[in-house]
Amino acid sequence: MSTKEMKESFMNELNKKHNVSTVYVVQAVPGTREGSPKINIVGAQEFGKIEILLDEDKQIMFSPAPIIRKLKRLLRNYSDDDYILLTGDPAIIGVACAIVSDILNGKFKLLKWDRQERQYYPIEINIHQKGGDDE
Repeated sequence: MSTKEMKESFMNELNKKHNVSTVYVVQAVPGTREGSPKINIVGAQEFGKIEILLDEDKQIMFSPAPIIRKLKRLLRNYSDDDYILLTGDPAIIGVACAIVSDILNGKFKLLKWDRQERQYYPIEINIHQKGGDDE
């Protein structure tokens, strides 16, 4: 484990001990590198500390394995107090959701932007939930 990874792990554990949730942003918003992001995600800070997982230019093309390994490493401390903010390449978003679902046995929380209300709403996902109209 590199020094940077050790520091990240230590900070994540420290935040968990102080009940600080993390908002994992799947990919940096386009335009972030140039200093003019196309959307503003600052409102998500209401739900926890922002942690961007991948640069805006990452994509899954022919071999998804390197990105899957990186996301597994970056999401290894994901807990039921945390959220995932779905930005970027849809294939990467799908992989990130699969990873956090696997970590928490089918349950995870995400943030959804409401254009009308202009704010984020938390959505709890449980892929094993029984009942409802679809049964």
